[in-house]
Amino acid sequence: MLNNTSMLITGGTGSFGQAFTRTVLERYPHIKRLVIYSRDELKQFEMEQIFSPQEHPSLRYFIGDVRDRDRLRRALHGIDIVIHAAALKQVPAAEYNPFECIKTNILGAQNLVEACFDNDVKHVVALSTDKAAAPVNLYGASKLCSDKLFTAANNIRGRQNIRFSVVRYGNVMGSRGSVIPFFLEKRKTGILPITDPGMTRFNITLQEGVDMVLWTLENAQGGEIFVPKIPSYRVIDVAQAIGPDCEHSIVGIRPGEKIHEEMITSSDSYHTVDLGRYFAILPMTSTYTREQYCENHDAQPVEAGFAYNSGTNDDFLDVEQIRALIRMHIDPNLPDMIP
Repeated sequence: MLNNTSMLITGGTGSFGQAFTRTVLERYPHIKRLVIYSRDELKQFEMEQIFSPQEHPSLRYFIGDVRDRDRLRRALHGIDIVIHAAALKQVPAAEYNPFECIKTNILGAQNLVEACFDNDVKHVVALSTDKAAAPVNLYGASKLCSDKLFTAANNIRGRQNIRFSVVRYGNVMGSRGSVIPFFLEKRKTGILPITDPGMTRFNITLQEGVDMVLWTLENAQGGEIFVPKIPSYRVIDVAQAIGPDCEHSIVGIRPGEKIHEEMITSSDSYHTVDLGRYFAILPMTSTYTREQYCENHDAQPVEAGFAYNSGTNDDFLDVEQIRALIRMHIDPNLPDMIP
């Protein structure tokens, strides 16, 4: 699928970008060019120690910011596929620095859309977040705007052979700044700060996120927001899995946080279909109807009023399952539970 193509990853030095790069290099050894586009030269240097252009001749490291439209245009010259992972995603930081979040997450998205049109890119997949559904914080609102920009871009492509799609999923297990690495570090103090005992979150591994993006590249028609069927966890169970002998300190939710996350709201249900492994929220304005999409993609419409919420999810990870996943994907030396 990707052999003999050229691809660019914005935010390519992040957790997702590195996992995606590893997978692409392993599965598609004949990819023509794989460009890591990011603004931090130190992270690019560190990533080069893992993925060297000498060992992987297709790799390129390109310093640039999605806020810089001219730099994007230059970087996208000759690119077939773009994976958009660049974002400012820390909720409290976005609340404190709102326009910085807007410039990267919204204006940067529009810059990318325009630069892709200007360079005859063939397919764009943008990464979103559960916080974009019924957002209560600026980060979520900015990603909802970004989602709309990418899905609506399909309406103005004219005769250009380009597709824009979005993948929306929950907390990525082990990603920088997420709760599991935070608890693993705090375990050393003997105290784990819990925002709220009832808080839940969706959970997806990095590799599952990578595989979903690759699936989207192969199956998207354009305009969809794809949502995976994934389990939830209770934050209190994560604390128990990581530090069963630690004290739990209830500190209250941070500015802009929810107790539970949604990925599909009941209002989305009228445009949502079930594809088996994934749901797809279809664009409200499109050249195809939901009925046509279901017929072409062997999908089923969801019931009116359906919502996908981490608190009411049918699939929850228990403490032992969480521990097993942490050992498999993050910390193989996590101590055994105290009897």
